[in-house]
Amino acid sequence: MPKMKTNRGAAKRFKKTASGNFKRGFAFKSHILTKMSTKRKRNLRGTDAIDSADKKAVKRLLPYA
Repeated sequence: MPKMKTNRGAAKRFKKTASGNFKRGFAFKSHILTKMSTKRKRNLRGTDAIDSADKKAVKRLLPYA
């Protein structure tokens, strides 16, 4: 059976944690940031865990993660 291909877009967006969950960055911080408050931009800097409903789909995109 051939090797499965990793979805390269998903590989750049999600990283697997030690506990088996996936972490992701926040959206809405690429442009038009002048109208956004400093507090909101600061809170978008970090990472968050993906929702449990999406875990199966992300796992399918990253077979070797």
